[in-house]
Amino acid sequence: MDGASFQKPLEGILVLDFSQFLSGPSAALRLADLGARVMKIERPGTGDICRTLYISNLELDGDSTLFHSINRNKESFAADLKKPNDVQLVAKLIGKADVLIQNFRPGVMEKLGLDYETLKKINPRLVYGEITGYGNEGPWVGKPGQDLLVQSLSGMTWLNGNGGQPPTPCGLAIADMSAGAHLVQGILSGLVRRGITGEGCLVQVSLLESILDVQFAEFTTFLNDGGRLPIRSGIHNAHPYMAAPYGIYQTKDGFLALAHGSVIELGKLLGCESLLEYADPHGWLNQRDEIKRMLSEHLLLHSTREWLDRLEPAGYSCSEVLNWSQLMKHEGFQELDMIQEVRRSNGYAMFTTRCPLRIDGQLLTSGKGSPRIGEDNLNIRKEYRL
Repeated sequence: MDGASFQKPLEGILVLDFSQFLSGPSAALRLADLGARVMKIERPGTGDICRTLYISNLELDGDSTLFHSINRNKESFAADLKKPNDVQLVAKLIGKADVLIQNFRPGVMEKLGLDYETLKKINPRLVYGEITGYGNEGPWVGKPGQDLLVQSLSGMTWLNGNGGQPPTPCGLAIADMSAGAHLVQGILSGLVRRGITGEGCLVQVSLLESILDVQFAEFTTFLNDGGRLPIRSGIHNAHPYMAAPYGIYQTKDGFLALAHGSVIELGKLLGCESLLEYADPHGWLNQRDEIKRMLSEHLLLHSTREWLDRLEPAGYSCSEVLNWSQLMKHEGFQELDMIQEVRRSNGYAMFTTRCPLRIDGQLLTSGKGSPRIGEDNLNIRKEYRL
């Protein structure tokens, strides 16, 4: 297909992104990647709090790398929602929008008169996406919807790290990212239904429900296993319900990841005779720490490459363990073409990842960087006669 004639699936869809931080903006980003026009509604002067939320000390062109990465390919319309005149301008935009996304605490949009029940009277075709921390009711409704807090409440931190270690959070904002992905699913479903019925809908997601869904297989095991809690391996834990050899092991010069597989076959391939004693597959779980300790000692004898040369030809599930520098040098990563350059309107350029989707074989890329606060106000007001 000719890239110049390729039409992205959501071209012609207008999205108003009232959200801040990670979850809502990540949903709006994915819609923008799919071709939607996304207008970020921000406070004059300060804008999205994420502009100054640093995940390192690195600042690019006055904003955090986090803001740049999650708000590329958007426009910015600055409006003070505490001022009636600005709210009226925004309401006119909402009347023309297809999608609205917000992740304020419960009750905030109602006070502003921008809740779904009010707005569907203005625009009955609007698909209204809402993200909260813990839903709109219950004892946690006023609790900050922050990723680490949600991970901690969800039980997820007891899946990571080795047995005997304290609860360990995931090193990524996984509650935010999963909630954003789930909101996109709901919004796209709402747009499909609107295409059939002509009516929009309210899509609601919470960080807690999303992170519980991420754990659905493990949580289902718990629910149907007499309520017994998962037990983490005392060594090389990578999944509390997985038998040996599942985990990451140190080698003579690096690390080796071993996934599902027969312990007997592994022992033969590695030349580790002590593993051949574990003929019963049930023992691979019940005695996994013993097995993993034997493996740990044996794998230190040779390099990662030497072990891979034995395991990979036999089809055993294994991998080297790379850091980002090593990953970027690898031909497998380079073949994916995952990095794109984006530029701000002032010409400032930076590198980031592209959308992971392909449509009809086409990569979904855009060179448009993140906006400055309110930089599109004049154009938007002129275009929509605000």
